[in-house]
Amino acid sequence: MKIAFVGKGGSGKTTVSSLFIRHLAATGAPVIAVDADINQHLGAALGLDEAEAAALPAMGDRLSLIKNHLRGSNPRIASAETMIKTTPPGEGSRLLRVCEDNPVYEACARPVELDGGAVRLMVTGPFTDADLGVACYHSKTGAVELCLNHLVDGRGEYVVVDMTAGSDAFASGMFTRFDITFLVAEPTRKGVSVYRQYKEYARDFGVVLKVVGNKVQGRDDLDFLRAEVGDDLLVTVGHSDWVRAMEKGRPRRFELLEDTNRRALRALEVAVDATYELRDRERYMRQMVHFHLKNADSWGNARTGADLAAQVDPGFVLGEGVTASL
Repeated sequence: MKIAFVGKGGSGKTTVSSLFIRHLAATGAPVIAVDADINQHLGAALGLDEAEAAALPAMGDRLSLIKNHLRGSNPRIASAETMIKTTPPGEGSRLLRVCEDNPVYEACARPVELDGGAVRLMVTGPFTDADLGVACYHSKTGAVELCLNHLVDGRGEYVVVDMTAGSDAFASGMFTRFDITFLVAEPTRKGVSVYRQYKEYARDFGVVLKVVGNKVQGRDDLDFLRAEVGDDLLVTVGHSDWVRAMEKGRPRRFELLEDTNRRALRALEVAVDATYELRDRERYMRQMVHFHLKNADSWGNARTGADLAAQVDPGFVLGEGVTASL
């Protein structure tokens, strides 16, 4: 299952996503955690110190390796140089599985040991001095989008992506790559503004969107969120001494997380698992192709000097029964 966490900056989406990752790991489920935010904080939220977080390999720096691996023997893709962030898989492409070893994971993923289990962590990488003035953030997240386009996941397997803040995900088709999107919102007007943007943009794409109310301190906060987001409000999270201790570098065992917050995380898991039966693989591919053609027309063809529409394999549908190229 592919899960996105979104929200405005400072909403607590990284904290909530890290708690959910810990919760899934504690159940023994296989988890890939991806930090796709320009502000790279997921590693620290999962307990890495500054040096460990800084040493994580950046996916954006390994884009050539990722493209060469995923291209496989797909005859529709002339070269890795003609692959863009939206390039869809086809016959001959190499696919990624959650529970496997492959060159992409070897180069870009690192295991993170948690007290309740372990996860694979991948990061886009932060902006560097070399990027300033010459690169946009989407050049970093393109590696994530390519991997999601080629990733096959099944029931009980989880890919949790901490997305960039705000509504920036709509600059590409990546917002359609998920089974469910959790929008973390504070009980303020600014807190729900990103929700309204997401709701409007996602309306025509069948995006399953649920709101996680964060920093909710009482009945008035709860009533405010219910009035603003209605039935999309799934759960709320309040003050947590466990989180406060973690942020001070004094993490406690995860089993000591407050009961109310543990129940909230369980509710998220139930909501995620319920979306498995809603999967529409043909629609998933149509949306992937839709955004690929848009990107090809707007900049991709000119950038690569190729007709990127020819990369689309009209008979290919990504699903659990598809076999990958060797």
